[in-house]
Amino acid sequence: MMRDEHTKGLIMFQRIVCLFLLSVVLTGAAIGADHAPESQAVDSVLTAFHSAAAEADAELYFSLLTDDAIYIGTDATERWTKDEFKAFAEPYFSKGRGWTYTATERNIDVAPEGTVAWFDEILFNESYGVCRGTGVLVLDEGEWRIAQYHLTFPIPNELSREFTTRIKKLNAAPDSTN
Repeated sequence: MMRDEHTKGLIMFQRIVCLFLLSVVLTGAAIGADHAPESQAVDSVLTAFHSAAAEADAELYFSLLTDDAIYIGTDATERWTKDEFKAFAEPYFSKGRGWTYTATERNIDVAPEGTVAWFDEILFNESYGVCRGTGVLVLDEGEWRIAQYHLTFPIPNELSREFTTRIKKLNAAPDSTN
């Protein structure tokens, strides 16, 4: 009799755990589904951004940035406003030369109110290999636009000491351009 009650209790416990786990999964799916359209729209903007750069389409490229956007490049000195980045890119784009970064992985998160999104993406570029882009998009006059984009070269941990040592030496060296 005691074993029977123990078995019944164990079965009841297993059912409760299964129902709990099912509710967690379904709740998570519902939360994720709430922002699926926004995530897809953000994904489309980022894809168009990279495509416009590859095609040297300055008009489309810069229309995907907010007016007060910041672009942070790979060099520590590269923190540009939209207008500064336009000035940098114009000589390339005007000659039909852009840059090609192809996203191989992208993660997008949307804030609960659905008006701000942030992302990280792994990119591939022929010259630089694997790169990473991160940033923030905002809903701007009904359209998703990039408010900040940051391009980096991810350094494998095994190489980080070597590269950071080299960067420190470079930054400590007297300016050799004079």
